[in-house]
Amino acid sequence: MIRKVAPPHAAETFADPTPLGLIGLAIGCAALTPIAFGACLTPMGLKTAAMFCLLFGGGCQFLAGMMSFANRNLYGGTLLTAFSFNWAMNWWALSSLAQGAVPDHSIVLATEVLSLVLFAVFTYGFGFFSKLLFAFLLDIDLLYAFKLLKALTGARWCDVPIALATVGLGAIALWIAFAMLINPTAGRQIFKVAGPLFKARPAAAPPVVDVAIRQAIADALYTHWRERAFVPMALVDLQGKVQARVGAKDLMPDLLYLKEMGGLAVTCADGAGSPITAARFTAAGIDAYEEAMLAS
Repeated sequence: MIRKVAPPHAAETFADPTPLGLIGLAIGCAALTPIAFGACLTPMGLKTAAMFCLLFGGGCQFLAGMMSFANRNLYGGTLLTAFSFNWAMNWWALSSLAQGAVPDHSIVLATEVLSLVLFAVFTYGFGFFSKLLFAFLLDIDLLYAFKLLKALTGARWCDVPIALATVGLGAIALWIAFAMLINPTAGRQIFKVAGPLFKARPAAAPPVVDVAIRQAIADALYTHWRERAFVPMALVDLQGKVQARVGAKDLMPDLLYLKEMGGLAVTCADGAGSPITAARFTAAGIDAYEEAMLAS
């Protein structure tokens, strides 16, 4: 009643899974790089890349996404989990191509248009975290943009930018993963990570919880009880006792709070509802005060 202590912040369920997801993404990009440059287009080459996409691109990111959600990381969990299913689609597409079956062009095109929109919004959001994360998502945006351009126009020159964007995506993912793993271990920034690109608008400051008035009232009333037992203490005397600690602040809200909690008995000028003229500790209030003092 006298002191209120906030509950301790709950510890995260798992260690930060982001490096796991990024390393899986980098390995998936490495497996796709020869294909992006026009090599390893044999059935076995496609099947080999497909398994890396499934296990590392899809598996690592799905696991990292689930762990992020368990840690109450909405942003990371959403991105990693959604991207993991995209890697599962890469696995299916490569496996189908290895068997001579080509995924439907129109359906793939429609989903890639939506993916570009989604990742463009994610790119903006990650700009509030880090310039490097912004570059990471921007690389994905460019990758999808060139894929769409090639799908719509059939321009073969788009193959080179797509391949370079694939390499860049894996490289940035590795850099961020190394920064998260090595920098804390080394105690310094070996892998540099720049600060936010955008500045978020500061949120309205929460109201300050000030228990100084309540504590001053309790101290004064307890001292009065030790001297006068349950004789009420006049409000003007109480204000004089606490003025040195809280100044001329209004005592009424805290007096009414302590009364509602059962810690105080108050005297009003003309019955209930009138201004308080005197107050004293109840037995419950004395017990609560002494328990708080013993625990401090």
